[in-house]
Amino acid sequence: MLPWRRALRALTAALLIAGAATLTPTATAAESASPAGSAATAPSSVRGWNDYDCEPSAAHPRPVVLVHGTFGNSVDNWLVLAPYLAGRGYCVFSLDYGQLPHVPFFHGLGPIEKSAEQLDTYVDKVLAATGADEVDLVGHSQGGMMPRHYLKFLGGAAKVNALIGLAPDNHGTTLLGLTKLLPYFPGIEALLTTATPSLADQIAGSPFLTKLNAGGDTVPGVRYTVIATRYDEVVTPYRSQFLDGPNVRNVLVQDLCPVDLSEHVAVGVLDRVAHHEVANALDPAHATPTTCLS
Repeated sequence: MLPWRRALRALTAALLIAGAATLTPTATAAESASPAGSAATAPSSVRGWNDYDCEPSAAHPRPVVLVHGTFGNSVDNWLVLAPYLAGRGYCVFSLDYGQLPHVPFFHGLGPIEKSAEQLDTYVDKVLAATGADEVDLVGHSQGGMMPRHYLKFLGGAAKVNALIGLAPDNHGTTLLGLTKLLPYFPGIEALLTTATPSLADQIAGSPFLTKLNAGGDTVPGVRYTVIATRYDEVVTPYRSQFLDGPNVRNVLVQDLCPVDLSEHVAVGVLDRVAHHEVANALDPAHATPTTCLS
């Protein structure tokens, strides 16, 4: 499928979700107050992740918190990476955030500032359960960008050692230029803003991103790694994912494996090259070369 068709499909899916959110009945107060991990997408404790009895080891003293992307959830986004890291001896946790009333399974759609508050609460929960002083964050897409609001504005830098982003939209996206057409369709733009706020927040040049990136991309005391693919059809241009600042490492998977054809979803969900780079970023003192066979 041609890249522009993939981007158009992604935008169409976004609009369908926005429409569904607008047309569904308003949630009751009890439903709105339900915990972040609903029964439908409650974080899985199988394969050694989301085990609140996990005790961090001396080799891996920091729990790893996985932050899903837009339209993702705490299980589906991490069916490969979570057991991969747990098998390496990490205490691994994942949360749901950005839920919309009556939109099951597909999360990361609410206002990103509110999602960052959910991450703040969840990190505190993981630290309390494990007794650790800090966590490491690994996020895909929005999940690699949203934590930067937590680090910069909610005091997260004191609780986080490293942020590793897999195809993060750190400076927003143009969806291969399609977002430039939104001003010509004001009804659609208004629908995105009111019904699925995170989609509007992630458009390049949005007020949210302007505030997030003002004064620099990073905060002191946190290590940053960005892992991107040149074939990303969702966060475009792909180099907009990269960060500037101290303690930053920007990685292009094709520089490590030229034949890696992973696009936006694959690089976060199942790409072995990207996942090996995550392991290296979590434990740089014991990093090993990443190749096509990693």
